[in-house]
Amino acid sequence: MIIRPRPGLLMLFFVVKGSIILRTWPQLTAVGLLSAAVVAAHRYAPDLVPGVNPAPFTLIGIALSIFLSFRNSACYDRWWEARKLWGQIIQTARDIARQTVVLDDAAEAPSQERRDILSAVIAFGYAAVRQLRRQTDSLAAGDPPQPANPADMILHGAAALVGRMLRRNRLAPVEALALNDSLGRLTQALVGCERLANTPLPFAYTLLLHRTAYLFCFILPFGFADTLGWATPLAAMLVAYTFFGLDALGEELEEPFGLMPNDLPISAYATTIEIHLRSALGETDLPPMPAPVDYVLI
Repeated sequence: MIIRPRPGLLMLFFVVKGSIILRTWPQLTAVGLLSAAVVAAHRYAPDLVPGVNPAPFTLIGIALSIFLSFRNSACYDRWWEARKLWGQIIQTARDIARQTVVLDDAAEAPSQERRDILSAVIAFGYAAVRQLRRQTDSLAAGDPPQPANPADMILHGAAALVGRMLRRNRLAPVEALALNDSLGRLTQALVGCERLANTPLPFAYTLLLHRTAYLFCFILPFGFADTLGWATPLAAMLVAYTFFGLDALGEELEEPFGLMPNDLPISAYATTIEIHLRSALGETDLPPMPAPVDYVLI
C-alpha cells in the first residue's frame, strides 16, 4: 500500500510511485506513435486516411467511463472489505490478549497456557498472509504434508487448548465461551478473506473492458486528427492514460492481498499483531513496527 505525504501541486505531475504509469507506459507509447502516424497520413495522404466526425467518440467515451466507474467501484468495495476483515482480525487478537489475562498469576510471569494461546494467534496471522498470497513453504524429503488450510488448523489447535484448560478447571465456562467466541470471529474473518481471494470479478467484465478500452484508445486518433492536428498524440495519450490507468488500478484493487503497490499490507498487519500480543506477554525484544520502504508498505 502506498503511504506517503501528499505531494504539492507541482510534484503531483512528476510522482511515479503509485501512479500506475509504470504499468501503462507501453500502451501509452503505442497510442502516441499510432496517433503521430495517423496525423501524418491524414496530412500527407488525405485520400487514404480521411477525417472522421469526432461526435461518436464522445458517446463511446461516456459509455466506457460509466463502465470503468462501475468496475472500479466493485474492485474498491473488495479492497475495503478486505481491510475491514483484517481490522477484525487485529481487534480480535487484542481481545484474546485481554481475555487470557485470567490465566496469569499477578505475582508471576505469564502462564505457559497464555503463551501458547497468544503464540497460536500470532502464528495464525502469518499463516493467513501466506495462504492469501498463495505462498507455500518448500518441504524437505520426508517432511509431513502441509494441511490444506494451515491457518484454520492453527485455530483448531487453539480451540483444543481452550477445551483442555476448561476440563482442568483452568478456565471457567464463561471464560472458555468468550475465548471460543473470539476464535470463531477469527475463523469468520479468514473465511471472508478466502471468499475475496477465491472469487474474482466475472471474467466477462474484465474482457469486455479490456477490448473496449483498447479499441477506443487506438481508434481515437482518427477522430482527433482533423481537428487537433499534431496535438492529437498528446490528447490521445492523455485519454489513454486515464482509461488504461483506471483499468490497471482496478486490477490491483480486485486482488487486495497481492504484492502490488496498491494492495493491502497484510504482512505488516500480521507483524502488528505479533508486536501487540508479545507486548501483552511482557516481552521487550519485539520486532520493529512495519514501515514503508520507498513509500510502499507490504
